[in-house]
Amino acid sequence: MTTKRADQFPSTRGHTGPMLGERELTKDGALFFHYPCFDGLVSGVLAWVFLEYSKNWRIERFYPVNYGIRESWLATEFSTPTAVVDFLYHPQVEFWADHHLTTFITRSARKDFERRKTIGCLLFDGQASSCASLLWEHLRSCLPDAARYEEMVSWARKIDSANYDSVHEAIWGDAPAIRITRSLISKNNEDSEDDAEYGRFLLKELRAGDLHRVSQLAPVSERFDEVQRRIVAGLKRVEGKITLRDEGVAVFDVEATENEIISRYVPYQFFPEARYSIGVVRSDVGAKITAMRNPWRDFESIPIGKALEKFGGGGHQRVGAVIIAPGQSSEVQRAVDYLVAEMRFRAPADRVTA
Repeated sequence: MTTKRADQFPSTRGHTGPMLGERELTKDGALFFHYPCFDGLVSGVLAWVFLEYSKNWRIERFYPVNYGIRESWLATEFSTPTAVVDFLYHPQVEFWADHHLTTFITRSARKDFERRKTIGCLLFDGQASSCASLLWEHLRSCLPDAARYEEMVSWARKIDSANYDSVHEAIWGDAPAIRITRSLISKNNEDSEDDAEYGRFLLKELRAGDLHRVSQLAPVSERFDEVQRRIVAGLKRVEGKITLRDEGVAVFDVEATENEIISRYVPYQFFPEARYSIGVVRSDVGAKITAMRNPWRDFESIPIGKALEKFGGGGHQRVGAVIIAPGQSSEVQRAVDYLVAEMRFRAPADRVTA
């Protein structure tokens, strides 16, 4: 396994946000946050403010991270005090918070957390609806001018738990937080430096201002408009290629171009009665499988994130994803069959939510 030092990740120095006056910052730190993810961004803002005001950290290095680095994550070495939010646990972090059930890559990582959780700034709750809400619960009394972050936390909870009022809001909604979330969908490769820089830009703007102002910034509006156009193209791609199986699982498998976006909520526009959905979107970089419990039906979901961990992915109780490398069609079908079998096996009676 190749070891990657934290300082080998792209970084941006300097920050925008409330000034600390005469406070002396004594610890130069780095902040890793899950991206592209609205919850990761809001969690990053809360952690940043808390660490500066309560722990005297000076944070000038910001690292958007996603699960493509899962295999090498524990081999990463941190040369400075490090905070990680809404992402995988690492034994070297000084500050950490997460709510993903798949956050502990190994048993030894879980044991390390159990050993350190009472003596360090380490927070974990697999039942929390979002990482931002977990941080808010524990830190809000320590945050200066905390009330101005409350709306962000509320939206992070709603978006990360897929608690939209309707399919229409999930796909076509344009509230400020939704506009920002939709703008996170990369124009190109989600691991590109341009996209990472956009993540840092949003982190700083969200710390400095409110959701409405940030949602109207030119880079956000441009990305949002482009994504909406691509979502329309994605709907046309899926139409006629999605089926509802007897188990109540809506399934589709399509090839997609860079001009199309397949929203994970699309299956429920075609089959609102479906219990679950499994979407396979194939491209040059592989096949992305996204599985989801219908957020508008009320029943206990199978642990989807844990189920996809078996194939190298992860996620939450009710939604998860994995990317299968090109040329592994049999593995894609194996994952889909496994998910359908699990969804069929645990199929209690449910009721439709209002």
